[in-house]
Amino acid sequence: MVMDPVLQQEQKAEIGYLVAKAQEGDKQAREQLLRDYRPFYLRVASGSAKKYLVLGRDDEASIAMMAFNEAISAYNSNAGASFLSFAEMVIKRRMVDYYRKRSSKHSEIPLSSFEDDDNEVGTINRIELRNALYEQQRQREGEEYREEIFRLNQMLSDYGISFSELVKISPKHEDARRRALEVARTMAEDEKLKEYLLKRRALPLKALQERVSVSRKTLERQRKYIITLTLILIGEFYFLQEYLKKV
Repeated sequence: MVMDPVLQQEQKAEIGYLVAKAQEGDKQAREQLLRDYRPFYLRVASGSAKKYLVLGRDDEASIAMMAFNEAISAYNSNAGASFLSFAEMVIKRRMVDYYRKRSSKHSEIPLSSFEDDDNEVGTINRIELRNALYEQQRQREGEEYREEIFRLNQMLSDYGISFSELVKISPKHEDARRRALEVARTMAEDEKLKEYLLKRRALPLKALQERVSVSRKTLERQRKYIITLTLILIGEFYFLQEYLKKV
């Protein structure tokens, strides 16, 4: 069932108010958020754990609650994402950290523990163990990457940008892509330019012209592409940022 847009706005305003009060030190506001949104953070964590979670019984449930509490303290309304989207990202990150620590504990078991009297069998066991740990890590990284894409897509919708549109308007030539990335880096490193983008959902064209060697016509043509690159650079997008570093 689709929520009524008016109710959705009221809920968003209420969450924003409670988060702001909690950040000011209002313990009751923080407790209300942790109580009212327990189904939300347990649902997000259950998706990562691939099982139903109960607070007080499952470690993952406690981690989800602490991550939600962390999100309350760390949330910045000027960052471009809603609180619940941000909280979802924090919860998923903490779940990944939790499973990585568990994996590392298992990986720290001496490989000799898996050896068999038969050296050949022992070697096979060690190889299988390494492969299993590698595959587990690869799957977790894949989940993080998909989660980053999901968050970026949500963020871009506030700027009137869609992935399908980006495919069509992305510069075809490598030099043009590099210039756009240079503009985005200039934006990301300048607090005033960054603030303009986040508040107005638009490029500060006049100010940019004074900072970069790219024509206004090109800036306007690549506007959505540059905005996307900038949001990646200033947001919590580890995998997408690594990709841009290669570029």
